[in-house]
Amino acid sequence: MKMTPKSEQDLSECVAAAKGPLAIQGGGTRGVSVAGDLLNTSGISGINLYEPGALTVVVKAGTAVSEIEAALASERQRLAFEPMDYRGLMGVKGEPTIGGVVAGNISGPRRIQVGAARDFTLGVRFVDGQGTVMKNGGRVMKNVTGYDLVKLMSGSWGTLGVLSEVSLKVLPMPEADATLQVHGLNMNDAVAAMADALGSPYDVSGAAHLPNDDGGVTMIRVEGFEKSVAYRIAQLREVLGKFGGEMTQAKHSVTDWAAVRDVQNFHNKDGDVWRVSVKPSDGPSVVAVCAPLEAQFDWAGGLVWLRTKQGADVRDKLAGIAGHATLVRGSGQPRFHPENKGVAALSDGLRQRFDPRGILNAGLMSA
Repeated sequence: MKMTPKSEQDLSECVAAAKGPLAIQGGGTRGVSVAGDLLNTSGISGINLYEPGALTVVVKAGTAVSEIEAALASERQRLAFEPMDYRGLMGVKGEPTIGGVVAGNISGPRRIQVGAARDFTLGVRFVDGQGTVMKNGGRVMKNVTGYDLVKLMSGSWGTLGVLSEVSLKVLPMPEADATLQVHGLNMNDAVAAMADALGSPYDVSGAAHLPNDDGGVTMIRVEGFEKSVAYRIAQLREVLGKFGGEMTQAKHSVTDWAAVRDVQNFHNKDGDVWRVSVKPSDGPSVVAVCAPLEAQFDWAGGLVWLRTKQGADVRDKLAGIAGHATLVRGSGQPRFHPENKGVAALSDGLRQRFDPRGILNAGLMSA
């Protein structure tokens, strides 16, 4: 059975009346699949409030990300956390929704500079597992009343509540951006170069490495006022000159980073896709032990995307390397990294509090 509520009240009634598990879905673009009646939130849509002067937007959870981005662009503003679009990677259609972005804490390359989706989420309204409407946070960064359910809901993937509305902080678009490309570095040198770039005073907003047979290309992005961007690119050339790779400046910086954000190199290719989060210096070790079909570094090496043979157990190979691995595309393994006993106990306690019947995306983030 599929339910598509049109309002928060409809959503509350659907959850309260549920007799069994519910599969929560926004745009259906993230590849999440769980058992239960489908509860689609895309009908709860629309921009409730947009105040460009206050850098704030309040939107219903089912609102398409593209609609929000268009409204912001008209005022030369943006979602600074650069949410990834999973459609090409997953081979699906549909429209990503802002509720899905917040529920998954979906963030892109700029996270290393500005933070994640949860850092820009000011307030939430949601329906818990008993159908009760709850709200937390507000429309300004200083609102800290009560428990921080905003952070709790960000990244919970619909297992604690179904979002109906989110309030977000937005930021102005920069006047200019530029990307310095260093060609031919091996993975270890690339990670060292990205670390030096991030450790410099030149306010880097993106650091990625795409390996290939020739060593690959290491990408360093800066944004801001045009003269400042030109100066910082020149200074970064000096900082990174010791690594010896050929340096060029990207001709299509915006589209190049969209390709990094959406892992475009893996589109229309077979195999499982893993998202591995480790400390940046361990990025090359992840690739070495997993021997993937293809790899890509973001967040200066702290985020490693792997395309592997179908059924590969990446987590077993990563034993001894601190971090966690998420199966984004594939089967045969849990999607999310198994929690240790202490964290699992806390997670179970939270689910019991917010979803005592265990009906919201049941089993997605736990056994």
